[in-house]
Amino acid sequence: MTPAELAEVVLSAAHAVFEDRGLDRSALPAQTTLERPRNPEHGDYASTLALQLSKKVGVPPRELAAALADQLGKASGVKSVEIAGPGFLNIRLDAAAAGQLAKVIVEAGPAYGRSDTLAGQRINLEFVSANPTGPVHIGGVRWAAVGDALSRLLRATGADVGTEYYFNDAGSQIDRFARSLLAAAQGQPAPEDGYGGAYIAEIAAEVVKRRPEVLDLDEAAAQEVFRVEGVQLMFAEIKSSLRDFGVEFDTYFNEKDLHDRGELDQALDRLREQGHLYESEGATWLRTTDFGDDKDRVLRKSNGEWTYFAADCAYYLDKRERGFERVVIMLGADHHGYIGRMKAMAACFGDDPDRNLEILIGQLVNLLRDGAPVRMSKRAGTVVTLEDLVDAIGVDASRYALARYSSDSPIDIDVELWTRATRDNPVYYVQYVAARTASVGRNAAEVGLTRGEAAGFHAELLSHEKENELLKALAEFPAVVSSAAELRGPHLVARYLERLAGAYHRFYDNCRILPRGDEEVTDLHRARLWLNDATRVVIANGLRLLGVSAPERM
Repeated sequence: MTPAELAEVVLSAAHAVFEDRGLDRSALPAQTTLERPRNPEHGDYASTLALQLSKKVGVPPRELAAALADQLGKASGVKSVEIAGPGFLNIRLDAAAAGQLAKVIVEAGPAYGRSDTLAGQRINLEFVSANPTGPVHIGGVRWAAVGDALSRLLRATGADVGTEYYFNDAGSQIDRFARSLLAAAQGQPAPEDGYGGAYIAEIAAEVVKRRPEVLDLDEAAAQEVFRVEGVQLMFAEIKSSLRDFGVEFDTYFNEKDLHDRGELDQALDRLREQGHLYESEGATWLRTTDFGDDKDRVLRKSNGEWTYFAADCAYYLDKRERGFERVVIMLGADHHGYIGRMKAMAACFGDDPDRNLEILIGQLVNLLRDGAPVRMSKRAGTVVTLEDLVDAIGVDASRYALARYSSDSPIDIDVELWTRATRDNPVYYVQYVAARTASVGRNAAEVGLTRGEAAGFHAELLSHEKENELLKALAEFPAVVSSAAELRGPHLVARYLERLAGAYHRFYDNCRILPRGDEEVTDLHRARLWLNDATRVVIANGLRLLGVSAPERM
């Protein structure tokens, strides 16, 4: 019996109690949830339904709990129900009902853990969005791992998600990038405000190879060639490195398109219609202080140039007009000040900032080698890049390490730890279970042990304490996925997988799955193979949500 099925049984019992006592059934919820008691001695599941309903219907909670317990005790699969404290219900399942979960999981396969919790929501999820002026640095890599995992979680819970990379191919940073390329091609040092690193020389050489006439042009024309060609080359490299990292976007959105299509003017017109624009000192301002910002923001300067914030406004409006109900933007730690102005901007458009816009801030990441931070890339010259991280610990470990922690906490990634083939390496610990469950399956086939037909599955034989512990852990997965999606926390999945791995190791050490020598294959062996295979399904499903592989061999 799954937690969802048991929750339905509890609700059905409540309906029966209300009918018997003539209570108002409109007070009953459409659905209820169950909790896992921290102490296993308190049962398999706990319900607070009696506490929730007692005031609504005027029945003391313990009295209502007693009636619910009596009704629940009659349900198939429920071994016992105890009343605790002011009216908690502690529920124990019989072994057969608990063990059926193994079959449910194996038969569901990749679908186990998926739900429609967020069905009907259209979410635009923007992450990374690094300027094409250099390789993706380690902070951007964190968002690549977390953002991609979050998109998988949102889709697994029924949301309609569009992932997006905002490609800034306009503005002063691009001009500095072009000047840096031109200087490198001419054999000159980088401009004082320019970009350095070996990658600048590499891209400059490639531009000259493509356009050999560029060095014969005047400076302005040459700089434009380096801008167009250099940005194209840099962004192609960024997309390639992200693809190798397992991250691809539904949409790559060019900032320049906002300018070319007149969308900044359209955004200005919309804000003017809403009554939030004013002119001062020759510039056009947005009155964001009306909605809690610390100061009003300039959209168009007195010289006619647009500000970056004007592009932010136009881009937000573009997303909303493409039908996205909720716009989620992932930004680095240095963008914390953007939250107030962006929320105010959404309100100026007439949106509800709490419903239509969500901004997630990620903290810094350090790569450690021999206990000391790795300060810079050999190629980029100033920062640690995606390639540096992958070269150091690999794609799987990188993605797992970056997704394992709440994004609002800083991370130190220790190269020695994350490359170690030991249990203290979290990704190895989890992937080892994936490989071990697959190995058990191969070894079982060699000795003629198969799960057999589902109808012949003897779930009641899974009565060992460690089998029950593993079943409880497996049952938690759908709720973990749902919570991780709603709380924007892929780290909840990683931490769950580590708990599940621990439960499986304890099961494996205490409950022999394969027959010894000439020992006859029994129904218990088959039942344990169902449980082994169910664990592999959940481990694989969880790792897939993080974009990490579930190897069959290690």
